[in-house]
Amino acid sequence: MYFFLFLLLLIVTCTTSIEGQKKNCNVSPKDLYILEGSDTQILCESFCVDGRVYWMLNNKTVNESWSSSVNSTHHILSLKNFTLSNATVVCHHTDTKGVLGGTIVRTYAKPTVVDCIWHYKNGSFSGVPQLFTCTWEHEVSQKINYTLFVISWYNTSLQEMCSSEIAKTCTAVGSKHVTLAGNYSVTVRAKAKHWEIDSDPYKFYPRDILQISPPKLKLHSFTTHLLAECTVSIPSKKYYCQVKYSKVGDERQSEVLNKTLEASGKGNISIENIESCIYYKVSARCAWDKAPWSKWSRAQTILSQLNKSNVKTHLWRKVTEPEKNGTRKVYAMWTVGKIRIQEIPSACHGTFTYFIRDTVSQDNGIQVDYNHHSCGNSICTFNVNEEAHRLKLIVFHNEEMLSEDSVYVPAVEETGLPQVSNMQTSTIQGVISLCWDAPSPLVRGYMIDWTHDGYEYYWKESNCTSTTLEGLLDKVAYNITVTPLFEDKTGLGTQVVQICTAIAAPANFSTITVEVTDKTASVRWMMQHQDLCSENIVRYIVFYGTGQGPQLNITVNSTNKEVLLKNLIPYTHYNMYIKAVAQTGASESDVRYFSTKSLDPKLVIKLLIIGSITIFLVLSTVICCAVQYRKFLENPLPDPGLSSVALWPSGTHQKGMFPFRLFNYPSESLCARVYLEDSRTTSSPDVCQEEYSGLGFASKSNIPKERPDDPEEAFTQSSSRECTELLANGSGQLSPYRSQGSVESPTQSYGKESKCLLPVNHQQLTASLAMYVTVDIFEQDQCR
Repeated sequence: MYFFLFLLLLIVTCTTSIEGQKKNCNVSPKDLYILEGSDTQILCESFCVDGRVYWMLNNKTVNESWSSSVNSTHHILSLKNFTLSNATVVCHHTDTKGVLGGTIVRTYAKPTVVDCIWHYKNGSFSGVPQLFTCTWEHEVSQKINYTLFVISWYNTSLQEMCSSEIAKTCTAVGSKHVTLAGNYSVTVRAKAKHWEIDSDPYKFYPRDILQISPPKLKLHSFTTHLLAECTVSIPSKKYYCQVKYSKVGDERQSEVLNKTLEASGKGNISIENIESCIYYKVSARCAWDKAPWSKWSRAQTILSQLNKSNVKTHLWRKVTEPEKNGTRKVYAMWTVGKIRIQEIPSACHGTFTYFIRDTVSQDNGIQVDYNHHSCGNSICTFNVNEEAHRLKLIVFHNEEMLSEDSVYVPAVEETGLPQVSNMQTSTIQGVISLCWDAPSPLVRGYMIDWTHDGYEYYWKESNCTSTTLEGLLDKVAYNITVTPLFEDKTGLGTQVVQICTAIAAPANFSTITVEVTDKTASVRWMMQHQDLCSENIVRYIVFYGTGQGPQLNITVNSTNKEVLLKNLIPYTHYNMYIKAVAQTGASESDVRYFSTKSLDPKLVIKLLIIGSITIFLVLSTVICCAVQYRKFLENPLPDPGLSSVALWPSGTHQKGMFPFRLFNYPSESLCARVYLEDSRTTSSPDVCQEEYSGLGFASKSNIPKERPDDPEEAFTQSSSRECTELLANGSGQLSPYRSQGSVESPTQSYGKESKCLLPVNHQQLTASLAMYVTVDIFEQDQCR
């Protein structure tokens, strides 16, 4: 029997040995999952090689102390307190460095930080809480199923309450497994595909995790504080409450007050240090002794009342220089703490009135009322005389006095009052810094006031001999006054005039005009009014160009506001702007555009003027010629059929009657002469001395000659010779008109004028001569 068993064991051992020689090298177990922080072992089987092996963890060689060999073919790697979430383990042959096998080791962890609350549904206020909610933490990256189990003091078996997937929270509705009595334990089980783990038990007492409903909140407003009245759902021997409050619109600056309340279930929490007439938002929460806080109650809004104890009036004044009659103007100003009284929120109900009592100090120290002033809620202005005054401001709210303050106004003759000296100022990034030397008497402080327009004043009090003024307008000049303050009086103010918060850029351009021709452009500009804090302009630079190619510029000094751009291209578009340059800055105008002309406008004007003059001369010439031609057409020619012979009137007839022409006949030339001829009598060349007058023929010899050398005489002689030649050279053939008889008719005695003056005597003038007119007389060559 024993022999048979030994033989069987030998056969099995031999068979196993033979099969082992046929095995390949390998590492086991594969895809290993272990609890984070636990220990594990990995086996490397080296049947396929001879010799030693070594291990690598995440491509790093493992310390030899972690590895051990069972025999020549089995090697074990021990991993202690392993915390890596994912690691690759590989077994290598020492001689060949070849890989014999490997595996991946992953870790998993327990759910931690389990926390549970026992609470009410939304809207529920009392009774047994209906919900049981637990939360936990668990660092995993795969799909996990969670189950919540509870163990009670009366039932030690696991009772499933709820489950969830992936989410690290679970809520049990009804909570039938939890009551106020006893103690409990909760476990969270996490189950994955390859592993399952339970959390450590979470032990609790129901009273310690009971979250009561938010308290009911009721607010009350008083002049000095707000009162929050809290009522909890389940009274306890002791519970705690918190009140959170903040200004409406400024919830980030909220504050929280803590209050421990007794078992009455109601508690009042007072909110102090609030501002007057401000809307506040208030909410509250409460909790049992060790239980979690309830949710915050719904926030309520309440308006605070005017806190009379915080109304501290601070009065100041500005006094102008006295006029000739000693009257001075006073600007009374006041603040409430650090806020102007006119900025008290309009939400404050009631009526505010401001009253200034003006008193004058007598020599015996008695204050005599000088005047009373009812002011609005801003600066109050009134006049005082040259005496010392004390101004007292009284503020009323609904006819109840809130606060009062007074200030001293020195008399005009109090010129020896102390004042600060050696005032120095500096400006850095819009902040004005001041420092001064204190007067010799001991002062209680200094009042600093400043203004930029003389109407709106700002002021503050300082106990030091230096201060800074912030929040000023940028690039604006300020007048600053520092006045020392004593116990009951004020000193004289020391003023610094026109201190700029910053130096501004030069003034802007107001107008820019451009007058262009074909090749030039005249640019003129005007600047806006130079502000006191504006930097002085050093020069102007005019930039211009066509947009194609380099931009040109011309620089002029600050006194010139005009420049001429020359050598421009005709009929081309240009852009232009002007830069006013100062020492540290500059200002630029807007870009202007203009186009040059195709022709010079002055040349066009000249051509128009010359053309106009030429057209005028041509039209004048044409008109004159037309008038002359019309006169020529209107000049009547004699009709031979109507001609007759007339006798020359006697000299005596002419001399006494008409020495001038009654009718204004057109003057005649030598070509309009009429000659007298007697066919039977031959006269001497000097016989023609007759001249046609307006009414008859007058003898030239009968007119007294005062000037022998008169040109008329020379002309007469010349005419006589001409007529003599004309008569001598006349044709022998007589005209038919010369056979007419001599008829003397008064009507026909006014004929055409004869320009031939022949020297004859008186007897010859009285003789009857025949006169006739021929048409061809105008064709005589001698008369042309």
